[in-house]
Amino acid sequence: MKQPIGVQIEGAIYATNGEKVGVNEFLDAFIEFIERNGWHFGGGGYQIDEEGNQIDPIDNIFIV
Repeated sequence: MKQPIGVQIEGAIYATNGEKVGVNEFLDAFIEFIERNGWHFGGGGYQIDEEGNQIDPIDNIFIV
């Protein structure tokens, strides 16, 4: 059986228009892009400040 070949992503995403990008907003758009291309994603993300420190999400979504 053929072994899958993937891409690992490391980095940070910042909005360039002065607005703030929420982790949930970004991940929703990212997953939509991944699925639209027939790909799969395994992983996660978290909100960071301008210095790269982890902070609470600015767009918390509570799922009940």
